[in-house]
Amino acid sequence: MPTYSAPDDTRLAYHVFGEGPPLICLPGGPMQSSDYLGELGGLSAHRQLIMLDPRGTGGSAVPGDPASYRCDRLVEDIDALRGHLGLDRMDLLGHSSGVNLAALYVARHPERVGRLALITPSVWAVGIPIPGEVRRKTVRARHAEPWFPAAYAALEAITEGRATADTWQAITPFSYGRWDEEAQAFESAGEAQRNDEAAGVFAGEGAFDPDATRAALGRFEGPVLLLAGEVDPGAPPVTVTEFAGLFPNAELVVQPGAGHFPWRDDPDRFVAATAEFLA
Repeated sequence: MPTYSAPDDTRLAYHVFGEGPPLICLPGGPMQSSDYLGELGGLSAHRQLIMLDPRGTGGSAVPGDPASYRCDRLVEDIDALRGHLGLDRMDLLGHSSGVNLAALYVARHPERVGRLALITPSVWAVGIPIPGEVRRKTVRARHAEPWFPAAYAALEAITEGRATADTWQAITPFSYGRWDEEAQAFESAGEAQRNDEAAGVFAGEGAFDPDATRAALGRFEGPVLLLAGEVDPGAPPVTVTEFAGLFPNAELVVQPGAGHFPWRDDPDRFVAATAEFLA
């Protein structure tokens, strides 16, 4: 797999799928390798996908300084990838917690970003609160599913400040539009792709300055897509709508029936919406 050198000489890896204009893709996790993104449901038929493995994940090396896992310090890893690819400007896609990194990159280097696609975004970087009732309301339409009572009780415990390791595990089905064997296998594989040490540093003290980031995004004039899953409590549509309002030129798409991984729940619908925006 191709690699390049980060500013601190850490060797970082990326994967390439498809042909056409490149689209730099930042995975979530936080600090999970890009393997779980696959080819984003077939988006590689429309764009060349450049899938970065963040430092310490997948094919990328573990850095000498663990503090470099912090989100604001990862920004220059992205810019080094841009330079390595010979791009003056790049289109950028972030998923989940990778959206925080995309937002910080745009805030720091707005002139180097063309189109920006933010998929089921985490909102740490912009400081949008997500009340517990919003998360609970987002999932209630799934009340007929057999696993719902236990998962909903766990979600209540979490949103009321009574979380345990078991309650976090119990809400996992809410991340998927279908909690079937395929989704369960995907979830298990994802756990092995994540660097837990790095995840613990990613959003550490000093990583984010929401007021400054919100102001910078308000000055970004490029086209932005924000895509939410209709039943995703991690990035509820009402929250993603507020996020979209931070940009002067944003488009909001809510994918029906989708959870946190919309390219898996309905690949055709996801690709149609995303490819149309990127075109």
